[in-house]
Amino acid sequence: MDSGDEQDVTESKGKKKRYHRHTPRQIQELEAMFKINPHPDEKQRMQLSRDLGLEPRQIKFWFQNRRTQMKTQHERADNCALRSENDKIRCENIAMREALKNAICPTCGSSQESEDSYFDEQKLRMENARLKEELDRVSTITSKYLGRPITQLPPIQPLSVSSLDLTVGGYGNPGFAPSLDIDQLGVGPPTMAFPFLTISEIERPMMVELATRSMEELIRLAQTDEPLWTRIGTNGRQILNLETYERIFPKPVQQFRSPDTRVESSRDSGDVMMNSLALVDMFMDPGKWMELFPSIVSNARTIEVLMHGMDGSRSGALVLMYGEFLGLSPVVPLREFFFLRYCQQLEQDLWVISDISILYPKENQFSSSTKCRLPSGCLIQDMPNGYSKVVWVEHMEIEEKNPIHQLYHDLVDSGIAFGAQRWIATLQRMCERIACLMVTGNSPRDLGGVIPTAEGKRSMMRLSQRMVSNFCSTLGSSNGHRWTAPAGLNDVGIRVTVHKCSDSGQPNGVFLTAATSIWLPFSPQAVFSFFRDERSRVQWDVLSNGKAVQEVTRIANGQHPGNCISLLRAAMNPSNPNEGNMLILQESCTDPSGSLVVYASIDLASINIAMSGEDTSYIPLLPSGFTVLPDGRPGTGSNASSSSNPMGGSSGSVLTVAFQIMVSSLPSAKLNLESVATVNNIIGATVQQIKAALSSPGA
Repeated sequence: MDSGDEQDVTESKGKKKRYHRHTPRQIQELEAMFKINPHPDEKQRMQLSRDLGLEPRQIKFWFQNRRTQMKTQHERADNCALRSENDKIRCENIAMREALKNAICPTCGSSQESEDSYFDEQKLRMENARLKEELDRVSTITSKYLGRPITQLPPIQPLSVSSLDLTVGGYGNPGFAPSLDIDQLGVGPPTMAFPFLTISEIERPMMVELATRSMEELIRLAQTDEPLWTRIGTNGRQILNLETYERIFPKPVQQFRSPDTRVESSRDSGDVMMNSLALVDMFMDPGKWMELFPSIVSNARTIEVLMHGMDGSRSGALVLMYGEFLGLSPVVPLREFFFLRYCQQLEQDLWVISDISILYPKENQFSSSTKCRLPSGCLIQDMPNGYSKVVWVEHMEIEEKNPIHQLYHDLVDSGIAFGAQRWIATLQRMCERIACLMVTGNSPRDLGGVIPTAEGKRSMMRLSQRMVSNFCSTLGSSNGHRWTAPAGLNDVGIRVTVHKCSDSGQPNGVFLTAATSIWLPFSPQAVFSFFRDERSRVQWDVLSNGKAVQEVTRIANGQHPGNCISLLRAAMNPSNPNEGNMLILQESCTDPSGSLVVYASIDLASINIAMSGEDTSYIPLLPSGFTVLPDGRPGTGSNASSSSNPMGGSSGSVLTVAFQIMVSSLPSAKLNLESVATVNNIIGATVQQIKAALSSPGA
């Protein structure tokens, strides 16, 4: 059945079946959704139903038909490829038989054909069957990994079993090195469905073995101190002693490590305001995991569940996952990993979450570096007060194809940017935020009497969390978006990228994201305090036209006063009363790893929807904001490391300024130089005003 047609069947027998022909726009939207997710859930189907004017049942049938059509096409292509290969083998066997018939014995000069020719033919037939069976097995594995029929591959030499490197790797036994590498593999953007990474039944035991050994190594790394771990700097940051590590966990395949490979290792621990069961559930659910680490994990999904937990729990669960880790700046390449995540309950109140990379092709065009996440993860220990103690280990081997921007070189090269300290600091802050979200009481001190109910408060917090997650994800290069530096308009070193969006949570159309990073000779704490103070906003917000703003209400997100959600309103202009309908939703958050200030314009009607506790997932937001990170350089004096800055000493801050501007509400609109020049001028003016304001004596 054509995937563009929908069949409506009447209940009474004898009547003809009615076929509904979808419009080109409906088919285009459905095909676009199918590429992203061929199995949409009920909520997504309902959204498509509303957007396209179709019944939910029609949406459901369309996706069923489309999946069937795709499967049929792949099977047909596979059959054609195998039939062609089988014919080729048959022709080769016939040629071999003819050659045997005409062969002359060099000793006696007689023909080699004899009474045993019948048996020779049978041997050839058996060999032919064996080769076909081998070809079928390898072709099936290859087509699963590629997500497309084998006939679409460029011409290659006949494929043998050794062409697929499915060696399961460990750390201590020869021949046990993690790799899942297929030559000639071409993949699309990282948000595709990854059908080529489906684990076959043959590979499952190897994957289980790899995950088990990885977990055993992680436990030893988490529980062993010196000499395996060495403390460096005044803050006592822990890194691996590589000589000791390689002696305890010898790797047999050292020749595959490039001399340019950099090892990043770190360990940290902290008390977290959440019990172990809740944490384990969030780690094993990719959606919840992204919500738990919005400033680190920009994209995550489960590719395949290899083992379910025992007795309905998460213990023993093993999943193949994909994740993108952010550096919170366009000049810091995000890191993409395919990895096995293994969850195990070691004792009644002790859990382990272990990750180990599965390498996917080094020639991947979407990757800016070769990355391998060695056994990493955390131990989670329940505490009597309802908290959990988390010990985090992060261990990677990185080979950057392009040098890291000088602003972030020290932070990234030291391993701090993606290290355990950042994971622990973010986890502690987000668990505090979740605790605030779950509070049912209503505090007038926090809400200023503006938000009437606790449900309204939670709705505002969810809306703000989506705003922050959207802002952080725009700073990466996922979904195939690439940052470029426009020539001739780059006075402040901006980079731009263009997004086309039709999601309900973002404006429909084309919008431009522009960002730049600068170094400031001020501590991260001082820069963050400057941005989160609404009284200083007039000093840097060039779009406010010099108008002061006042805080209408505030929702606390944690113990630090800088972790809060604010609703801001600009001073009223008597000549334009409509300005009072636009507000600014802002969230500021800080922890030892860095700080964020994110804001977006929002109309009064949308705010009223949120405050009433209604669903805010359809309110469009286009956030802009700032990231403030330590520069990672050794600091002295007042900016040196302290108990309030365990990420390390810093002589200054690295500030990233990012704006999102709507170009057109038409998805087909093209970006013009005028839009780029406008945003370049806005960022340039903002940067100059920030530098001037921070350098003033009263700052």
